[in-house]
Amino acid sequence: MPPRSSPTARQQRLGAELRKLREQSGMSAQQAAALLGVDRTRIPNVESGRFGISPERVRTLAFNYGCPDTGLVDLLAAMAQERDRGWWEEHRGLLPPALLDIAELEHHAAELATAVTTHIPGLLQTEEQARAVFDTAVPLLPGPDLEARLALRLRRQETLDRPVPYEAVIHEAALRMQFGGPKVARAQLEHILDQSERATVTVRVIPFAAGGFPGAGQSFTYVSAPVPQLDTVQLDSSHGSMLLDSDMKLRRYQGLLERLRGLALSTADSRAFIRSIAQDL
Repeated sequence: MPPRSSPTARQQRLGAELRKLREQSGMSAQQAAALLGVDRTRIPNVESGRFGISPERVRTLAFNYGCPDTGLVDLLAAMAQERDRGWWEEHRGLLPPALLDIAELEHHAAELATAVTTHIPGLLQTEEQARAVFDTAVPLLPGPDLEARLALRLRRQETLDRPVPYEAVIHEAALRMQFGGPKVARAQLEHILDQSERATVTVRVIPFAAGGFPGAGQSFTYVSAPVPQLDTVQLDSSHGSMLLDSDMKLRRYQGLLERLRGLALSTADSRAFIRSIAQDL
């Protein structure tokens, strides 16, 4: 397999998990290479995502590392077998790789939970709202760049058409932001209400009355994988997206998400709350 110049986040995650299993076993990279009969530099390159690896070799390594978790091993082997180019690859070279990594994460997710305080989650944005948000970028996005980002965001929303549970915890501040003006904002709130009627979509609101809370001002998505060891947290910031997957950070954001859920209104009360804001516009 030829080396990759720019491995995706998913390819890097496969390598990182193999490295974690190797280190837990106490085996050196040189010993692992000897097991596979490859050059000693191959293992570090696999663990960095620069080189691919066959599903069979993933299973060989996992067995010799003493990994007892068959669910994890099966998923790692499946990740190694992936050869098809996802739809997001159409945007490779046109958009920052981090944006494509988000689309790939969502595509493979078993469950998604997002918490936002100042903007509507991308998977719930209307085209007009998304365009208005992109129009506020500093520096201003050139026309082709804006259209490419918009196309990616709208295509990502097809995630909601699949049987993947999606939960959005939205602060009242985000609901009252009028990107694009009152008409666009009203249509956006009505769109959220429509989407919340889906069986797989849950929308809950944290009202101003809930007061302060940890993580205020921060937006994140907890991406649950088919096995918890491969969960990921995706953070949004003005500097771009960041992916976190260490056990400590995953536990931290699990706790934060539970705290926010405790502050949010029920789903029924949230719908009524959103409807009242829309009526005021």
